[in-house]
Amino acid sequence: MAIAEGPTKTDSRLIFTYGTLKRGFPNHFLMENLIGAGDVVFVGEYTTVETFPLVCGPYGIPYLINIPGSGNRVRGELYKVKGSGLGPLDDLEGIERGHYERLPLTVAGDDGETVAAEAYFGHRSFGEGMWKRCGESGFEEFTIEMGEKYERKEDRPPNNDFLQNIRDFISNGN
Repeated sequence: MAIAEGPTKTDSRLIFTYGTLKRGFPNHFLMENLIGAGDVVFVGEYTTVETFPLVCGPYGIPYLINIPGSGNRVRGELYKVKGSGLGPLDDLEGIERGHYERLPLTVAGDDGETVAAEAYFGHRSFGEGMWKRCGESGFEEFTIEMGEKYERKEDRPPNNDFLQNIRDFISNGN
């Protein structure tokens, strides 16, 4: 289920990041820009309470798949994001284009304290197919080595169709 109406510019949400938005990864520059603007605050390292599939698809893109009870408890980072910071994150994650969905989950800190947060899950239109294509085998963490295989949007072929790439990957492994 998608999150209802967006927050106001002053409301904040906890956003769990597990892939390229983490510190030291290719899209963290966006978090740094939002931190500099006062729209985001790093909270700490957290792990999902439930298990979820975490897989890599075309262009080394990581996907958390909304199939609770499958996969692993996933390690990532938690950020407090003001409403004014959600737009740039939603845009990067392709919310309006059907690439990802921002959905609720519960995460735990190293001290065991749990908090309700949201994460960007691979869209329901392809999530289960992606999990099956990856042999129903996922990761506990998107690592630096995995991040090195990630191809930035500007480095992908021109006129690249993200959703078609996903469909091709799922159907024939390309």
